[in-house]
Amino acid sequence: MQDLLRPFLSSLKHVPVRIGLLSAAAMLAGCSTVPLDAPGGTYAGSGESAQVQALRTITTQQDRLYRVAAPLLVNNTPLCKGNVRNLIGFSAKNKYSYSEDYVAAASALGYEERLQVTGVLNNSGAARAGVRRGDLLTSVQDQPMPQGPNAERQAAAVLGPLVGRLSSVKLGLQRDGNPLTANVPLTQACGFGIELGNVDNVNAYSDGRRVLITRGMLNFARNDTELAYVMAKELAHTALGHPTRQQMNATIGGIIDNMIRVTPDTAPLSGTAGVKAMPQELDEAADTLSLYMLARAGYSIDGAAAFWQRLASQYPASVLNGYTAIHPDTDARLAAIRKATNEIKAKQSAKKTLMP
Repeated sequence: MQDLLRPFLSSLKHVPVRIGLLSAAAMLAGCSTVPLDAPGGTYAGSGESAQVQALRTITTQQDRLYRVAAPLLVNNTPLCKGNVRNLIGFSAKNKYSYSEDYVAAASALGYEERLQVTGVLNNSGAARAGVRRGDLLTSVQDQPMPQGPNAERQAAAVLGPLVGRLSSVKLGLQRDGNPLTANVPLTQACGFGIELGNVDNVNAYSDGRRVLITRGMLNFARNDTELAYVMAKELAHTALGHPTRQQMNATIGGIIDNMIRVTPDTAPLSGTAGVKAMPQELDEAADTLSLYMLARAGYSIDGAAAFWQRLASQYPASVLNGYTAIHPDTDARLAAIRKATNEIKAKQSAKKTLMP
């Protein structure tokens, strides 16, 4: 589970590690609709400081990203080849999980020195063991859990070796002031990172180990299913090794590193930032695999063709910082999507295993 606990480098002083839920932490500032350097006044009528309101927005949109990604990662291990990892099935943070300027705001939202559960993956080992949002983490395998500014990194160091060799983990929790114990069976998932880019261009990227969805794409998606279409497409590119075949790992990795910053360099956003257009055959293969991933995760695939057609119409290939510019073969993609949709529906009707 080393990858599942791995923090990413960013310009934040204290970097959050999403314990167990996803393969990498998402950029906290990535989906904020309020600048992180906003003055500390109050919003009219809200009674909350700008920072508290911003942090509330950030965490709400992060939860959406995690919620949509989780079933795709958990239900597609047969399609992720050698990229499967164990996870505990929840995320956790404390008041130091954000930058120094946000410690007070995090405290106002109820975070403290100790790590607390902020989300539990549906149908995971943690959910079955009764772990709940708001539980405080006190111990793991009877070893006290760290507290304070470096708690998440220290927790990762404790949990990483355990999930690599155990089938379940004993957690000590505190709920409403009362101690309790949960024996959490580990859950397998695709070990790819999910990142959120702090930019408004409508795009998504994969560098072979991470998938990034921009804030613009997050807002373009009308619902969680449409957001899942984008995630699944980039997960499919990653699972098929397309960034490596295109020799784009380093280039796209640099783009992701930039976009997860609080204030990305927007200069490259006027063009494609050196990203090669995806060849038609690779795009068709990723579209096909993505539909299987979606169906296996329980998402409806009926609207996939319409979504990608709408995206290509509103952001055609001439918009160089948009998705279609690096995935230009829309007609071929739509044909592949319709063909795969028919194949999947036939397999579902025949109750066959959903494998391409």
